[in-house]
Amino acid sequence: MQKDSTLNTRFLTLITLAATLGGFLFGFDTAVISGTIAFVKQQYNLDALMEGWFVSSALLGSIVGVAISGKMGDQLGRKKVMLFSAFLFGISAIGCAVAPSAFSLIVFRLIGGLGIGVASVICPMYIAELAPSHARGKLVTYYQLAITIGILTAYFSNAAIESVSGNKVEGTGWLQLVFHQESWRGMFATGIIPALLFLLMILFVPESPRWLAMKKRTNEALQVLTKIFGPAHAETEIEAIVGSLESSENNTNLSAVFEQSLRKPIVIGILLAALSQFSGINAIIYYGPSILEKAGFKLGEALGGQVTIGIVNVLFTFVAIYVIDKKGRKPLLLWGIGGAVISLVMAAVLFALNTTSFLVLIPIILFIACFAFSFGPVTWVVISEIFPTNVRGVAVAISTMSLWVANWIVGQFFPLMLHEVGASVTFLIFALFSAYAFILSWKKIPETKGKTLEEIEHFWKHKTQQDLEPLNTIK
Repeated sequence: MQKDSTLNTRFLTLITLAATLGGFLFGFDTAVISGTIAFVKQQYNLDALMEGWFVSSALLGSIVGVAISGKMGDQLGRKKVMLFSAFLFGISAIGCAVAPSAFSLIVFRLIGGLGIGVASVICPMYIAELAPSHARGKLVTYYQLAITIGILTAYFSNAAIESVSGNKVEGTGWLQLVFHQESWRGMFATGIIPALLFLLMILFVPESPRWLAMKKRTNEALQVLTKIFGPAHAETEIEAIVGSLESSENNTNLSAVFEQSLRKPIVIGILLAALSQFSGINAIIYYGPSILEKAGFKLGEALGGQVTIGIVNVLFTFVAIYVIDKKGRKPLLLWGIGGAVISLVMAAVLFALNTTSFLVLIPIILFIACFAFSFGPVTWVVISEIFPTNVRGVAVAISTMSLWVANWIVGQFFPLMLHEVGASVTFLIFALFSAYAFILSWKKIPETKGKTLEEIEHFWKHKTQQDLEPLNTIK
């Protein structure tokens, strides 16, 4: 599809901004806990088991959220499920801020995790379903950018609240409690602001026209498409959507995801999502200070290096935003994953040589940069666009579930690997997983740049070759 002069960019911007707030809350809620652990552990005298539950409860909630979000999205609609996600984020932020016990705090963290899991499925999928094909990659990438900004915001807001916690705050007893006596409550309470903003903005966005068409609400779908694209292109778009749904027989059952024509895309979605985590990205995000301390950094220097990692993660996501719809998904994956493999091998060599200098930070920063413009954003784009409308909710949920399970595996076993086999072997293992991801991207993932979701669906249904070819060969 060519760029349309009648495109309502202001309305499209509102839609994208509203949905990406789910990504911001995803990142914020994931990272905010980093500043609270020591305080909560001391206040509630948590043993190792309870501390583990406090840290991992949100991850458990995320897995459950992913499991329920796909079917919910297909049955209730994308908008209602995003509203549900915003509600969960808000309840979690308020609940954690006023939690009277460690048990209630863990329960509210679990609720926040549910919000993360739901948002991680529905928000990028919603953007993909409303975006014009020539800008879909860029708009979905904004979701990944919002995650990285949310992580950084959590780091900075935690630091700001901690810096003022030693000063007496004038005001009510509640303000004294949150910002002076128990500053960790203020760290959680900050999340109320973006959660409320997310809730309010979702109220003003439309339902996905592809979901409306799937539910036979064609006139409503046409109205949404007309507001985005103008009447001429909206007519063409709705005809393609309805035709695609009719050929799919509107089967939304789980079994439809594993039909012959969809086996390749579901395998690609599952593998790409899991491999993005087995590259070691969250090991570095979560355990960056521990890694750098092993390289001889002092704790203060290690924390400074972690902030640098966060900033690089944000900045290089802009590279993906700028080029993903110009160069395509596949080149970004190959360039970025190739760079990630090289940087991980470099880190493994430096750790093997017992290097204790800032040289170790160089390959780690290089890895973060490569991940930020490839694996990170492109994974969300690919799994949001390669599945047919009638099973997109369930299929995206399955792919996202593999991402969260892989995330859990890395988070659970990385400290053990670091202790038992050392940083060098651990980074070499990450490099091997990334090398496999490079081969997968090169051999099996088609180029979807500039194609409508219906053209991508047609590609999977009517290909007969054993190996996938680039989508841009389809006429």
